[in-house]
Amino acid sequence: MAFLSDIFNRMGRVARGQANQGVDHLEDATFEATVKQTVADMKNELNNVVRASASAMSNYNTLDAEYQKYVRQSQEWKDRANMALDAGNEDLAKKALGKKAECDQQVASMQQAVTSAQQTSDKLKSQVGELKRKIEEGERTATTLVARKNAAIAQQKVSEAVAGVGSADNAFAQLNKFEQSVAKEEATAKAFDQLASAGKDDDLEAQFAQLGGHSVDAQLAALKAERGQKAPELPKELPAGGQK
Repeated sequence: MAFLSDIFNRMGRVARGQANQGVDHLEDATFEATVKQTVADMKNELNNVVRASASAMSNYNTLDAEYQKYVRQSQEWKDRANMALDAGNEDLAKKALGKKAECDQQVASMQQAVTSAQQTSDKLKSQVGELKRKIEEGERTATTLVARKNAAIAQQKVSEAVAGVGSADNAFAQLNKFEQSVAKEEATAKAFDQLASAGKDDDLEAQFAQLGGHSVDAQLAALKAERGQKAPELPKELPAGGQK
């Protein structure tokens, strides 16, 4: 059982390795599209965050509006109590102050909830702003990555072409193969030529070479003899006084 388990584990690793390699090749082939899709996913995530944040901030706005209503009503009932006192009607002033107390109680009970909701709202706005900045930076980075990737691929293709490596149908590689083929044929022809001349009589060849040498020596001796026969005559001396 342990043997089978090991086999299955190894096969699983091979399958995962091939799958990962296939994904890597696919990402390389569609690098630009993959990068753009990554940025699009980031924007979708931002939209989700914005919607969630808007919902939370909407709750705060509703709660704050209710809170501010009781604050205003408390002030209004206070103003009415003052008005009643100005009119000398203390009973009416007490009733107004009673209403004010009810509003103040609502304000007090909502104070903590409103403060907490406001802090949450401010934090969400800050986080959304930071996320937007990161996405903008991501878009710039994506554009740069695509440009760098394309430049690297182009440089690699140029280097492979110059080095004569790369794809099997590389023209430089094919030309190099042709040159190697011709050199091999030349070496083979030379080998056959060496085999063909291996049976010749070396002594006989040397004798003919000596004959050729003697012929040259004979021609040189004949030339010297010819030059000796045509030696120039010296002029006769004239008699004294200049007469013949």
